[in-house]
Amino acid sequence: MRAAGKNYRTVWMDGASVFLIEQNLLPFKFQIYESKSYLETCFAIEKMLVRGAGAIGAAAGFAMAQAVLSGQNIEEAKKRIESTRPTAQNLFYAVQRVYNAKDAQKEAQSIADEDAQNCRKIGEIGSELIKDGSAIETHCNAGWLAFVDYGSALAPIYHSHKAGKKIFVYVDETRPRGQGARLTAWELKNEGVPHAIISDNAGAYLMSQGKIDLMIVGADRIAANGDTANKIGTLEKAICAKEFGIPFYVAAPTSTFDKNCKTGTDIPIEQRSQNEVLFQSGITKDNQVEEILVCSPGSTAINPAFDVTPSKYITGFITEKGIKTSPRTGAGFVQEIF
Repeated sequence: MRAAGKNYRTVWMDGASVFLIEQNLLPFKFQIYESKSYLETCFAIEKMLVRGAGAIGAAAGFAMAQAVLSGQNIEEAKKRIESTRPTAQNLFYAVQRVYNAKDAQKEAQSIADEDAQNCRKIGEIGSELIKDGSAIETHCNAGWLAFVDYGSALAPIYHSHKAGKKIFVYVDETRPRGQGARLTAWELKNEGVPHAIISDNAGAYLMSQGKIDLMIVGADRIAANGDTANKIGTLEKAICAKEFGIPFYVAAPTSTFDKNCKTGTDIPIEQRSQNEVLFQSGITKDNQVEEILVCSPGSTAINPAFDVTPSKYITGFITEKGIKTSPRTGAGFVQEIF
C-alpha cells in the first residue's frame, strides 16, 4: 500500500534490523521505527508501535530471526516474544515456525510474504459479498496496517472500491486506543474510499435505521468451534447485527485459526494498562502529539483489550481459501477450514 508517496509494507527486515511503521504516531505523523534487536522488537509489539494480527505475527517472526542471528538463547527469546501479546494467534504461529526452521530469516520472510498474499486473496474473495451501493461497518483496524499488506476486513473493501463499486464505510472509533478513528480512517482517506467515523455506541442506532448492509471485522484468534476473539467491542456489534438481520463476517487468514483452542473460553484475554482508558493523545495547534487526561482525576479504569464473539453471531469467515459459513455444532469447524 502507498503512504507518504511510496509503497510500504507494515513491517519488514533488512539485515539484522526490523523496520516498521510507528502506528502510535498515526495519523498525525508518518515515521519508520528501526528495531536493532529482538528485545527492541518485543518492545515495539508490546507498546503497539506495530499492531494487528498479521503485522504482529510478522514482527514476532522477524524477532525470532533476530534472536537466532545474534546468537541469543533461543528458548529464552521464544518465551520473551510469546509474552508480548498473549491473545494474538498469529504471533504464536510465526514464532513456532521460525523456531522450527533451519533458516530462521528465510522462514520469517516467508511468513511475511504469505501474510500479504493471503490478505490479497481475502480481498478478492470477500469482495463477492459487497454489492454496488453497499454500506459496510467496521470495528478496530484490520486494514493493511494490521497486516503486512492489504489487510483482512478492509481488503474486500479496497478490492470492491478499485473495481468501481460505489460503497460507503462506517468506521467505529474503537475506544480506548481509537484504531478505527486514527488508523482505519487514515487508510480509507489515503485510498479515496468514502467513509465517516462514528462513535462506538452509534452502531446499533445506524443498524436500526437500515443504514448498514454488512459488517466485516478482523480477528486475533479463532477457536476450533468458530468463537472469535477480536478488539473489545466486537461482541456487542455482533449481537446488534444479529438482532437487525445484518450479515456479520470475520475476515482472517488461516494463520489466525487455533486448532488447539477448543472454544472461546480457552482464549486468553490480554489486560492492558488503565492509562489507555484514562488518557488520550492528539495533535496540538503547533503539530505536536500530546497526551492528556480525559477522565475524572483519581479514578481507576479496567482495560480488557479483546472480547470473544460466539460463533452463533457470526455469519461466516472470509479466508484466503474461501468463504466458510459459521459452524452451528461441534468443534471440528477448523478442520474444514484446513
